[in-house]
Amino acid sequence: MLRIERAVYEAIVAHARRDHPDEACGIVAGPAGSDRPERFVAMRNAERSPTFYQFDSIEQLKVWRVMDDRDEEPVVIYHSHTATEAYPSRTDISLASEPNAHYVLASTRDPEHTEVRSYRIVDGTVTEEPVEIV
Repeated sequence: MLRIERAVYEAIVAHARRDHPDEACGIVAGPAGSDRPERFVAMRNAERSPTFYQFDSIEQLKVWRVMDDRDEEPVVIYHSHTATEAYPSRTDISLASEPNAHYVLASTRDPEHTEVRSYRIVDGTVTEEPVEIV
């Protein structure tokens, strides 16, 4: 189960809506080993695409260095889907490289309602999990 603070959840949704029609992406860092998403980090989609995202490599290196310095890890890795449901694509699954992370997808296909779902993706296996907003 993903437990996430309302402010962080709303920041993810706001970022997804702001970057629409392109996919938005980022992370939520937390203390290493804690499974607590605490520090929201919106990142640039280097692809600037409505169908694909990729972290900017220079920005990602900086973000990961800050996490190392703060003894943090990416607890949540999020991105948006602009025209499909909030479910990992084959590309999303193949690129999932953080087995302990919660992969959060926010679908902005309906301008009135952003669908947000969370998954664990380990060795190509996708498992949906409940999201509890606290």
